Amino acid sequence: MTLMRFDPFRDWERVSEQVLSGRTAPRAMPMEAFRRGDEFFVALDLPGIDPDDVDVSVERNVVTVRATRRPARDEGAELIIDERPQGEFSRQLFLGDNLDTSRLSADFERGVLTLRIPVAESSKPRRVEIGSRDERRQLTDDRAGAPARARAEEHANV
Repeated sequence: MTLMRFDPFRDWERVSEQVLSGRTAPRAMPMEAFRRGDEFFVALDLPGIDPDDVDVSVERNVVTVRATRRPARDEGAELIIDERPQGEFSRQLFLGDNLDTSRLSADFERGVLTLRIPVAESSKPRRVEIGSRDERRQLTDDRAGAPARARAEEHANV
Protein backbone atom coordinates (compact mmCIF):
# COMPACT_ATOMS: atom_id res chain seq x y z
CA MET A 1 0.00 0.00 0.00
CA THR A 2 1.34 3.42 -0.92
CA LEU A 3 0.39 6.61 0.89
CA MET A 4 0.21 9.74 -1.17
CA ARG A 5 1.48 12.94 0.39
CA PHE A 6 -0.94 15.19 -1.42
CA ASP A 7 -3.94 14.43 -3.58
CA PRO A 8 -5.71 17.67 -4.51
CA PHE A 9 -8.70 15.84 -5.99
CA ARG A 10 -9.24 13.78 -2.85
CA ASP A 11 -9.10 16.87 -0.62
CA TRP A 12 -11.43 18.79 -2.95
CA GLU A 13 -13.89 15.87 -2.96
CA ARG A 14 -13.87 15.73 0.86
CA VAL A 15 -14.43 19.50 1.24
CA SER A 16 -17.16 19.67 -1.41
CA GLU A 17 -18.95 16.68 0.14
CA GLN A 18 -18.98 18.44 3.53
CA VAL A 19 -20.27 21.69 2.03
CA LEU A 20 -22.95 20.13 -0.15
CA SER A 21 -24.20 17.71 2.50
CA GLY A 22 -24.20 20.36 5.24
CA ARG A 23 -21.87 18.27 7.38
CA THR A 24 -18.93 19.73 9.15
CA ALA A 25 -15.79 18.14 10.47
CA PRO A 26 -16.40 15.71 13.32
CA ARG A 27 -16.55 17.26 16.77
CA ALA A 28 -13.37 16.97 18.77
CA MET A 29 -15.34 15.80 21.83
CA PRO A 30 -18.44 13.84 20.81
CA MET A 31 -20.78 13.57 23.77
CA GLU A 32 -23.54 11.36 25.12
CA ALA A 33 -25.68 12.49 28.08
CA PHE A 34 -28.33 10.54 29.97
CA ARG A 35 -30.09 10.28 33.30
CA ARG A 36 -30.14 7.21 35.49
CA GLY A 37 -32.18 7.57 38.67
CA ASP A 38 -31.03 10.64 40.62
CA GLU A 39 -27.84 11.17 38.59
CA PHE A 40 -26.93 12.60 35.21
CA PHE A 41 -24.05 11.12 33.24
CA VAL A 42 -22.09 12.78 30.46
CA ALA A 43 -19.61 10.71 28.42
CA LEU A 44 -17.12 12.56 26.22
CA ASP A 45 -14.90 10.73 23.71
CA LEU A 46 -11.26 11.76 24.02
CA PRO A 47 -9.33 9.06 22.15
CA GLY A 48 -5.56 9.33 22.14
CA ILE A 49 -5.50 11.87 24.96
CA ASP A 50 -3.51 11.25 28.11
CA PRO A 51 -5.58 11.61 31.32
CA ASP A 52 -3.02 14.17 32.58
CA ASP A 53 -3.90 16.38 29.58
CA VAL A 54 -7.60 16.60 30.57
CA ASP A 55 -8.93 19.36 32.85
CA VAL A 56 -12.47 19.62 34.22
CA SER A 57 -13.58 22.79 36.03
CA VAL A 58 -16.90 24.02 37.41
CA GLU A 59 -17.96 27.65 37.87
CA ARG A 60 -21.50 28.10 39.07
CA ASN A 61 -23.53 25.90 36.71
CA VAL A 62 -21.01 25.76 33.87
CA VAL A 63 -18.75 22.73 33.48
CA THR A 64 -15.74 23.28 31.22
CA VAL A 65 -13.75 20.36 29.83
CA ARG A 66 -10.35 21.09 28.27
CA ALA A 67 -8.15 18.49 26.62
CA THR A 68 -4.89 18.61 24.69
CA ARG A 69 -4.04 16.08 21.99
CA ARG A 70 -0.40 15.96 21.02
CA PRO A 71 0.92 14.53 17.75
CA ALA A 72 2.04 10.89 17.88
CA ARG A 73 5.13 11.61 15.78
CA ASP A 74 8.50 12.60 17.14
CA GLU A 75 10.45 15.72 16.27
CA GLY A 76 12.05 15.39 12.86
CA ALA A 77 9.67 12.68 11.64
CA GLU A 78 8.61 12.97 8.02
CA LEU A 79 4.86 13.64 7.90
CA ILE A 80 2.98 11.72 5.23
CA ILE A 81 -0.68 12.23 6.25
CA ASP A 82 -2.20 13.87 9.29
CA GLU A 83 -5.98 13.79 9.57
CA ARG A 84 -6.15 13.61 13.36
CA PRO A 85 -7.25 16.80 15.10
CA GLN A 86 -4.57 18.12 17.44
CA GLY A 87 -4.13 20.96 19.86
CA GLU A 88 -6.36 22.16 22.67
CA PHE A 89 -10.07 21.42 22.63
CA SER A 90 -12.72 22.64 25.01
CA ARG A 91 -16.40 22.13 25.59
CA GLN A 92 -18.78 23.83 27.99
CA LEU A 93 -21.89 22.29 29.47
CA PHE A 94 -24.55 24.57 30.93
CA LEU A 95 -26.30 22.74 33.76
CA GLY A 96 -29.68 23.47 35.31
CA ASP A 97 -30.11 24.62 38.91
CA ASN A 98 -31.54 21.22 39.76
CA LEU A 99 -28.07 19.60 39.64
CA ASP A 100 -25.54 19.55 42.49
CA THR A 101 -22.27 20.68 40.88
CA SER A 102 -20.47 20.56 44.24
CA ARG A 103 -20.72 16.75 44.11
CA LEU A 104 -19.73 16.36 40.43
CA SER A 105 -17.19 13.58 39.86
CA ALA A 106 -15.14 12.59 36.80
CA ASP A 107 -13.56 9.32 35.65
CA PHE A 108 -11.33 8.71 32.63
CA GLU A 109 -11.14 5.21 31.22
CA ARG A 110 -10.15 3.91 27.76
CA GLY A 111 -10.37 7.35 26.15
CA VAL A 112 -13.80 8.22 27.59
CA LEU A 113 -14.27 10.96 30.19
CA THR A 114 -17.41 10.29 32.24
CA LEU A 115 -18.92 13.04 34.37
CA ARG A 116 -21.37 12.04 37.09
CA ILE A 117 -23.64 14.83 38.33
CA PRO A 118 -26.18 14.12 41.08
CA VAL A 119 -29.57 15.80 41.26
CA ALA A 120 -29.66 18.39 44.07
CA GLU A 121 -31.50 17.26 47.20
CA SER A 122 -33.80 20.29 46.96
CA SER A 123 -34.89 19.17 43.47
CA LYS A 124 -35.74 15.59 44.37
CA PRO A 125 -39.39 14.70 44.80
CA ARG A 126 -40.49 14.78 48.43
CA ARG A 127 -43.64 13.91 50.28
CA VAL A 128 -45.66 16.83 51.65
CA GLU A 129 -47.53 16.26 54.90
CA ILE A 130 -51.14 17.37 54.80
CA GLY A 131 -52.43 19.13 57.90
CA SER A 132 -56.00 19.41 59.17
CA ARG A 133 -58.14 22.52 59.55
CA ASP A 134 -57.87 22.26 63.37
CA GLU A 135 -54.05 22.38 63.15
CA ARG A 136 -54.21 25.52 60.98
CA ARG A 137 -56.64 27.19 63.43
CA GLN A 138 -54.27 26.39 66.33
CA LEU A 139 -51.36 27.81 64.33
CA THR A 140 -53.31 31.04 63.67
CA ASP A 141 -54.15 31.40 67.36
CA ASP A 142 -50.50 30.80 68.32
CA ARG A 143 -49.33 33.52 65.92
CA ALA A 144 -51.85 36.00 67.37
CA GLY A 145 -50.46 35.34 70.86
CA ALA A 146 -52.06 35.96 74.26
CA PRO A 147 -54.68 38.55 73.18
CA ALA A 148 -56.36 35.99 70.91
CA ARG A 149 -56.41 33.39 73.70
CA ALA A 150 -57.79 35.95 76.17
CA ARG A 151 -60.60 36.86 73.74
CA ALA A 152 -61.39 33.18 73.22
CA GLU A 153 -61.56 32.63 76.98
CA GLU A 154 -63.86 35.69 77.40
CA HIS A 155 -66.28 34.31 74.80
CA ALA A 156 -66.25 30.93 76.52
CA ASN A 157 -67.11 32.46 79.93
CA VAL A 158 -70.09 34.44 78.61
